[in-house]
Amino acid sequence: MPTFAADNPSVDGAEASHNTLTYNDTFNLEFVSNPQFINDNTVIYSRQSLDIMTDGRQARLWQVDIKSGKHRPFIAQDESVSQATLSPNGNILAYTKAVDGRTQLHLYYLDTQQSVRLTNTDEAPGNLTWSPDGETLAFSLFTEEKNTPIFTAMPSKPEGAKWAEQATYIDTTQYRGDGRGYLREGYNQIYVLPVEGGTPRQLTTGKFPCGGSLSFSKDGDWIYFATPNREDYALHPLFSDIYRVKVTTGETEQVTSMEGPEGSPSLSPDGKYLAFSHVNDRKLSYQNSDLMIMELKSGDITRLTESLDRAVGDFEWRKNSRGLIFSYLDEGHNKLAAVNLKGDVNPLNVSMGGQSLGRPYTSGAFAVSDEGTIVYTSAARSMPGDLTLYRKRGDDKALTNLNEDALGHKDLAEVIDLTVVSSVDEREIDAWVALPPGFDKTKKYPLILEIHGGPHAAYGPHFAMEIQLMAAQGYVVVWSNPRGSSSYGEDFGNLIHHNYPSEDYNDLMDVVDAVIDKGYVDTDNLFITGGSGGGVLTAWSIGKTDRFAAAVVAKPVINWMSFALTADAYPFFSQYWMADMPWNIADKLWKRSPLSLVGNVTTPTMLLTGESDYRTPISESEQYYQALKLQDVDAAMVRIPGASHGIASRPSRLIQKVGNILAWFERYKSDAQHEDK
Repeated sequence: MPTFAADNPSVDGAEASHNTLTYNDTFNLEFVSNPQFINDNTVIYSRQSLDIMTDGRQARLWQVDIKSGKHRPFIAQDESVSQATLSPNGNILAYTKAVDGRTQLHLYYLDTQQSVRLTNTDEAPGNLTWSPDGETLAFSLFTEEKNTPIFTAMPSKPEGAKWAEQATYIDTTQYRGDGRGYLREGYNQIYVLPVEGGTPRQLTTGKFPCGGSLSFSKDGDWIYFATPNREDYALHPLFSDIYRVKVTTGETEQVTSMEGPEGSPSLSPDGKYLAFSHVNDRKLSYQNSDLMIMELKSGDITRLTESLDRAVGDFEWRKNSRGLIFSYLDEGHNKLAAVNLKGDVNPLNVSMGGQSLGRPYTSGAFAVSDEGTIVYTSAARSMPGDLTLYRKRGDDKALTNLNEDALGHKDLAEVIDLTVVSSVDEREIDAWVALPPGFDKTKKYPLILEIHGGPHAAYGPHFAMEIQLMAAQGYVVVWSNPRGSSSYGEDFGNLIHHNYPSEDYNDLMDVVDAVIDKGYVDTDNLFITGGSGGGVLTAWSIGKTDRFAAAVVAKPVINWMSFALTADAYPFFSQYWMADMPWNIADKLWKRSPLSLVGNVTTPTMLLTGESDYRTPISESEQYYQALKLQDVDAAMVRIPGASHGIASRPSRLIQKVGNILAWFERYKSDAQHEDK
């Protein structure tokens, strides 16, 4: 099994300077999340950092004055907090933090700077939501409903006897989840609790989840929420309607009943309109979500973003209730727009990002003050996310600079844009290239093609530690949004509907050729890697071509038949990614399975997957590894203990991932990459 690449080698193996990015720099990264205004001039945000001792994320609350730029801690405690939510009157902050290993709800009083714990629950409160009068908090809480085993006549164990563990009886459709493992029987339910303390009171019941985004009616009598409201909900993954529950009695009423899922309900400040998201479900693998409003008095519904043909993300009401600010994906960027109640969309000159540290995925968050001031997390090519103030005239103001101390003195890769014309149908394919530090266009460099997952996801020109670490070791790195990627509309996304992988492979090879045409790539040193959907396309590509010197296939799907019946989200995949149940279309699934092409593979290939991955189970990687070994292809398998599908969720795992990829490529790299043209 390959070992880590050396921490500081330069491209030619000489000692690197202290300005070279190293694996250890991963622990120095910080970024902004969850910004919110506590008054018209002050924003608080969660300052996310990576802890080298705990190998995890820490979150501290900081504040910044948007006029003076004064920047300081908000709660001066060395504890990690989350879900910070300000009361309507701006006097109290609700948040959660761990107490003796259990996440509990706390309050922080701004006037006296006092904190108090409000709950002592076995489960973690989520979706914290204030009542309009600031006297009650609503939240969701997992509520266990223990399953009765089918066999109940097990004899009693004699005292001191050591028997095998009891069998686990499972009869639920959704019995395990990636990142959560095997699931306990139970459901999220909605609870309320007075801010003066006491015992949380359960409002909702039923053998289905109730929770997600919560929103109080203006009078505080009702809470709006989304739920499938059916016991077979797991077999209908895109099914939910909006309901409301009466706070005093627990009585529920249905509010919406559209085809396709409705979610994220949010009442307008004047209480007249309900905003929510909706997907017009046509069983397509890629479907945009739209922003909707319902006039509560009449029940009339308006689709505000019908003309946009882009997936809507977060949204927030303007204080005057005359419109909303929302985010949407567009051509590899997460952008902002304003919309009025008639559906007139006005894009803002804002590109968010900076919250995906590992790979250059779209991301971002924003907040709107009562006066309409907007702050957002900025998308930089060489830095993780900072907080930025939006100004209409275009000279947006940076409010934080969290990574200058860690990265400002480092020689980072320059990221340039590249537009590629597809050889399939002349569509434009967006791509980006990271040039290694000290780049010299008169020399030849090894190239890494890095492919995004999803497949309905999007990369962009955003900071990514994995990309930067690859470039720091002398590689040109290219990434792109081939057909099927999100952020280009439904037609582009569904070019691979029931046809994946297919011509997305051609788009990727066109991207490689376009970089080669620049003249600085050593064609004897082409490498390919990608995770999840990118792992699928990596394995598919090396079954189609032998142009790559080595490949790393991370957390892939290799066999669509076995994947459909082992993945955690199997009801979704079998209904939306497949034209029929897998056993009815086995021949079609096989034709799109990378395993069907394994007989063509000669490329040295590493498999890399988390051992606790239930999205693309490690059995997929094992099939491919064994098939490669059977035909004497150079192959290795890296198993990340305890890691789920999101391998890089812990800093050390990100390092292990990149280190093993680069070590594998170094093993198969020739020595000619630095010869002059």
